[in-house]
Amino acid sequence: MPRDLLVVAGPTASGKSALAADLAEELGGVVINADSMQVYRDLAILTARPDAAALARVPHRLYGVIDGAEACSAARWRDLAQVEIAKAQAAGLLPIVVGGTGLYLRALTGGLAPVPAIPSEIRAEALAMVETQGLAALRADLARRDPEMAGRLRPSDRQRLIRAWEVVVATGRSLAQWQADPAPPGPAARWVIVLPERAGLYAACNARLHAMVAAGALEEVRRLAARGLDPDLPAMKALGVPDLAAHLRGEVTLEAAIAAAQQATRRYAKRQTTWLRTQVMADPRRVHIAAMLDTQYLESHRQRTVKIIRARR
Repeated sequence: MPRDLLVVAGPTASGKSALAADLAEELGGVVINADSMQVYRDLAILTARPDAAALARVPHRLYGVIDGAEACSAARWRDLAQVEIAKAQAAGLLPIVVGGTGLYLRALTGGLAPVPAIPSEIRAEALAMVETQGLAALRADLARRDPEMAGRLRPSDRQRLIRAWEVVVATGRSLAQWQADPAPPGPAARWVIVLPERAGLYAACNARLHAMVAAGALEEVRRLAARGLDPDLPAMKALGVPDLAAHLRGEVTLEAAIAAAQQATRRYAKRQTTWLRTQVMADPRRVHIAAMLDTQYLESHRQRTVKIIRARR
């Protein structure tokens, strides 16, 4: 098998992580995480991170490597992923990138605009402005410096407003201008797409939330909430966290919290499915699809999927 790059993509609860682990075992590979929430070490249960048995079976990389007090941008993740891909290839192993975060996958395979690194003192200045004067003050300053980005972003989108402000202050150019620059091409990849039919996928999403609560998701959220982190941080907005945190504060019943988290998960799965259909599968010139599953991945699909991928190498 050529030691190039395989991307396993699908919506949440589609079974893609199990598929990636099986492929790594069959093809001699390393599983590299491309889920924007599974990178955070605080959220093993609610992000359905691979369990100890899976981690012992095949090598897994970039799971639980970022503290919840930080925000992992697509550019930061891409840089980490490129290092792990190079390590796998140097060791004669197949890098298997798995996830459903479109921004991460696009950053890796389609490239990102080469925005220079932001000096830490400018980042600290942005955070201090928000802390002392409020987000509205930073947005007003952004509107003066970069009216295009200020008008494009929601007034409550703290993370993106700070990012846009940092970029224009550090570089003198709008983030929109940087994004319009041609991006360097990403590595060639073959894709395995897992797109279950909607009813089965939604049922899996619903069942997953109950299983997570039974496995200790409430205590996981309790520990995260006790850290007193900024509620706008990605880890604090992960699926299930706001809803279970509301229950822990006594604002809603556990049943209502689970129902809200289930609904959010289904909506997220729908957005992921739409992205895969319109941005990945719709461009055969750019994306080489090695295999396609139209149902949730199960162990019984293992040999058939491996056979297809071997035949299309």
